[in-house]
Amino acid sequence: MMKIRTIDWKNNKIRLIDQTKLPCKFVYLDIDNLKSLWQAIKELKVRGAPALGAAAGLGMYLGVKDYPGSDWPGFSLKLKAVAEYIASSRPTARNLFWGIERICGVALENKNKPVAKIKQIIFTETQKIMQEDMASCRKLGNYGAKLLKNKNQILTICNAGILATIDYGTALGVIYSACQQGKKIKVFSCETRPLLQGARLSAWELYQQGVDVTMIADNTAAHLMSNGKINAVIAGADRIASNGDSANKIGTFNLAILAKYHKIPFYIAAPKSTFDLKIKDGRGIEIEMRKREEVAQILLKKDTAPKGVKVLNPAFDVTPQQLISGIITDYGIIRRPFFKNIRRILRSDKCV
Repeated sequence: MMKIRTIDWKNNKIRLIDQTKLPCKFVYLDIDNLKSLWQAIKELKVRGAPALGAAAGLGMYLGVKDYPGSDWPGFSLKLKAVAEYIASSRPTARNLFWGIERICGVALENKNKPVAKIKQIIFTETQKIMQEDMASCRKLGNYGAKLLKNKNQILTICNAGILATIDYGTALGVIYSACQQGKKIKVFSCETRPLLQGARLSAWELYQQGVDVTMIADNTAAHLMSNGKINAVIAGADRIASNGDSANKIGTFNLAILAKYHKIPFYIAAPKSTFDLKIKDGRGIEIEMRKREEVAQILLKKDTAPKGVKVLNPAFDVTPQQLISGIITDYGIIRRPFFKNIRRILRSDKCV
C-alpha cells in the first residue's frame, strides 16, 4: 500500500493532503486555526466521509486546546461554539457530525475533571477516531473482497479510497483487499463531474497502487454495462438512513438505476459511523447545494457556460435502498430487509 495519510496531527497542527492540487501536485497543508480548517472542508481540500470525521475531531481539539479558563461551564460554551462552527461547513456527510458528537460526548463524560485533563482526553479521542478508521476500513475491505471474483471488472464513482479516509478506503478499500488476496481486478473510474474526483483522485491513487484502472466519462457507464464489461458497481456513501437509502456523490443514483436495468449488483461501502439511524429514509438527508462556478467552469478556471446562465449544483443524490444489492460495512455485509438488518448487524460483529 502507498504509505500516505490523508489527515494527521503533526507539530501541534492538523496536517492534510490538499486534494484540490491532485493529480498535478502532492501538497500537504498544515492548519493551525479553525477558519483555515473550515475553508479546507468547504473547498474540498479534505473530503470523504471518514476523513471528515477525523477532521471534525481534530478541529474540535484545535478549537479548544488554547482555551485559557479552568471552569467547565466556560469550557463547555467554547466547545459548543467550535462544534457549531465546524458543523456549518458541510451539511450532508454524517461522519462530520459524528466526529463532533463523539468529542462533545467524551468531554461531557469527563466534565468533573480539570479542564486541562479534558483537553488531553479530547486529543486522545481524536487519535482513537483515526486508528479506528484505519482498522474499520480494512475490515470493510476484507468483507467486500469476498464479493469479487478473479478478473472482475468494477465500476466506481467519485473517490472512496485512501484520500477519503485515513489511509485505506471504503469502496476502493474493497478493491485493495481483493488485489492483496491475489485477485486480478480491473476498475473503471467515472470522472465524476463537476469536480472530477474520480479522475483526479481515484484514478490517481489506483494507478499509484498498481491497480488496473481506466478512467471514463460519466456518460460512458451505460455503454460499458450494455456490453457486459461491468461485473459490479461499488460506491461510497456520505450518509445512510435507517432504511438503507444512501447519499453519495451526485451521479451515484444514475449508476444504481443503470445497474438495476442491466442486472448488475450495486453495492454501497461505508463504515458504521456513516449510518444515521435517526433518519427514517433518504427524504430526511439534507443535500448540500454548491456554487454555480463548479459546473459553469472546468475546475473553477475555464468557463464552459454563458455568463449569467442559471446552474443547479447539488453535491449529492440519494440512492433508494430498493436499488442496493448490499451495504458493505466494517461489521459485515448488510442485505435486505435493510431496516431490520442494519440494526441487527451494527450491534454485532456477525456478517450475513
